[in-house]
Order: sequence, then C-alpha cells, then structure tokens
Amino acid sequence: MISPEQLQHIASSLKTVTLNEAAISQIRADNPGIHFTYCMDDDIPELEPMLAGEGFNLYLIDGREHCLCLTANYENATGIVIAEVIPE
Repeated sequence: MISPEQLQHIASSLKTVTLNEAAISQIRADNPGIHFTYCMDDDIPELEPMLAGEGFNLYLIDGREHCLCLTANYENATGIVIAEVIPE
C-alpha cells in the first residue's frame, strides 16, 4: 500500500531535482520497499495521473498479480511510475 501522503512526499522531493537516473536512484534509496519506474509521460496510455507536478506525473502501480498494471487504488499500489513531462 502507498498512502496519499507518501505520494505527496515523493512529489515534493521531485520538485527540487532535475529528473534523471541519478535523481531516481536517490528517490529509490530514500523510499525503500517501493518499486519505482521512470519513463516519459507519453509512454503512459491515456490515463489521469494520481498526482501531476511541474515536469512530471506520478502514477500508481499494482504489482500483486503476475503482470504489473496501473491503478488508481492506493491500497493496491505497490509502486510508482515517475513519468517525465516534456513541455511542447
């Protein structure tokens, strides 16, 4: 389970860094037990993010079954997608 407060805390941390592999590695180290995936936002299907920030969107991952899927359910969330948004 990932709480809304955890997601907000992660978003606050992301606001202070440039999104890159080093920043994502630090987020992983600061939040053990949560699986993080980093990608571009246009790699995500038409789905509303759980939290939108300046230059990024956050989505929840449900990894309870054999295949990972995106979810809007905090109780079922086992990970977070950090999706970088490139301004047009």
